[in-house]
Formats: sequence, C-alpha cells, structure tokens
Amino acid sequence: MTTRRAVLGLAGVGLALPFALRAQPVRKNVVVLFAGEEDDDEPAARPFFDEMRRLGWNEGENIVYDRRYGKGTREYMENIARSAAAGRDTDLVVATTTALTLTLVKEPSSIPVVFASAAHPVRAGLVKSLDKPGGNATGAFTAVGEIVRRRLLITREAFPRFREIGVLVDRRSSDYPRQRELHEDEGARLGFRVTAGEFTNFEAVPKALATFRRAGIRLAIVTPSVILTGKRREVVDFATLAKIALVAHRSEWAEAGAVMTYGADVAETLQRTARIANRVLRGAKPGEVPVEQATKLELAVNAKSAAALGLQIPAPLWERADKRIE
Repeated sequence: MTTRRAVLGLAGVGLALPFALRAQPVRKNVVVLFAGEEDDDEPAARPFFDEMRRLGWNEGENIVYDRRYGKGTREYMENIARSAAAGRDTDLVVATTTALTLTLVKEPSSIPVVFASAAHPVRAGLVKSLDKPGGNATGAFTAVGEIVRRRLLITREAFPRFREIGVLVDRRSSDYPRQRELHEDEGARLGFRVTAGEFTNFEAVPKALATFRRAGIRLAIVTPSVILTGKRREVVDFATLAKIALVAHRSEWAEAGAVMTYGADVAETLQRTARIANRVLRGAKPGEVPVEQATKLELAVNAKSAAALGLQIPAPLWERADKRIE
C-alpha cells in the first residue's frame, strides 16, 4: 500500500531532480596540443594548467583536457592538429607552438584556437592583426628581433673566446628567413662569424652538428623550431657527443642540457595563454580578443652541462641568472 508520506516523498524527489540536473556544472572539452613527448612537455606546460585552475577551471569537474603529443615529428604534429580541428565536441584547442597553430588555422574549422607562439603571429600567418585577430584564433607570443641581439650579447659575455658560432635553422619554420637573417646580421655586428646549419627534418640535425664540429665550431645557437623543441633532449645528446655547447631561447632547453638560454619567460607566456583561454571559454570570440605579447624575459644557465664540455659560466652571469642548474 502506498502511503500519503511516500507519495509526497516521491513527488519531492521528482521536483528536486530538475534542480539537481541544472546544478551540474557544464564541462568544457579542451584539446591541448604539444610538440614533443609527454615526459618533457607536460611538466613544461604546468604554468598553463595551474593558471587555469586559479581561474576556476578544475580538471574533471568543469573542464576536461585531452592532451595530445606530437612526438617531435612534423607529420605526426600536423595529424594531431588536423584531428583536433575536426573534433565535434571540442570547445577549445590550445596549441603550444607556432607550427601546430598554423596547421589549425588552415583547416576549415570554427573551433576556437588559443596559441602560445614563438613567432610574430601576423608574419607567421596566424592572425590578421594583433588588435583584431579575426578568424578563430588568438593567443600570446614572444618578441624575436631585440631578443636575438641580447642573447648573442650574453653569449659573448659567457664565452668570450668563441668567435665562430653555428646557428641551427629550420627551413620549414614559418619564421625561417627572419631567424637566419637576424642571427647573421646581429652576429656580424657583435664580431661573430656565423655559420648556418639548415635542416627540414630531424635526421639532418646530427649532420649539421657534425659539420659544425669539423669546421671547429664549439658553440651553436638553437632557433625556434617545432622539430628541435619536440626532440630537444636528443638534440642536446647529439651536441654533447660533438662537444658543442648549445644556447637556446627557452628555459626548457637549459633543463634538457643546453648550457644557457635567454628569452621570454615561458611561465608568463603560458599564464597569458591561460587567461586568454579563460575568456574564450566564457564566451569571448577569439577574433575579437587581442593577441598579447609576453614581456618578461629570463636567463637560465646550466653549470653542469658547461662543465661537461670544459666550460665555465662567469660568476657575474651566474649570479644574475633567473634559473640556475648545478
């Protein structure tokens, strides 16, 4: 027999269900694209996820991240980018390199894209302008020109006896002509004799380093490249075998074994990217959100790697480094 209390109880449950359902947070599905391997890229991207959490996005509650890794292979990266652009239930794609972003914006997709770029977004073809990106992409980027000069100045300060240097340049990078020209011109002004080592795939990188070594070059500059970034530990290993010190543009390289890096603060760039992603997830249109330029720079030095190559980081440089690896 059904009592009046039971009927009222069931009615109460029925009334409560719609409210309970409405109270459930709407989850956002975000694809995050990386150039390299999980072990290297996930820790490097932690500032992005930490900032998203600070902004109220808690993984597993109101946001789900689908992390995809390019394994340092250009073709694999292009495939994961195209797959992300074709996603049906994706609310946002976050691309951590210029090359991944370029593949995304070329796809016929309306899925919002937020990027972290090492190249100027307009020159690279990612957006129409910084103030009004247009299309479905926006994000944060790091400056190039003046930083190249400063990096070379610090390199001269750190290793004054090296006057011949190599520069690893990716011919398939969207910023290739500018990177080569900047390093050759600024290097010449600072008294360096610059030899460019060009490549289009990873297999050519060890050959370029071997060519540097035969030419008596003991120090090489690493320019932004999705291939180099994705396989940075292997690049460092090859350079070490050739007894060549590497100087790069992002602190992850120092953590991987480069003797020194100088460039945009990676954490700041990723935090900016997260704040832009937050705006897009809350309803802003990417094409109307201005692209931001990272302004904070950082110097990282790896004394252990330098010592392994018979080099020593000058004390004044060591003291003013933002990151020190002993």
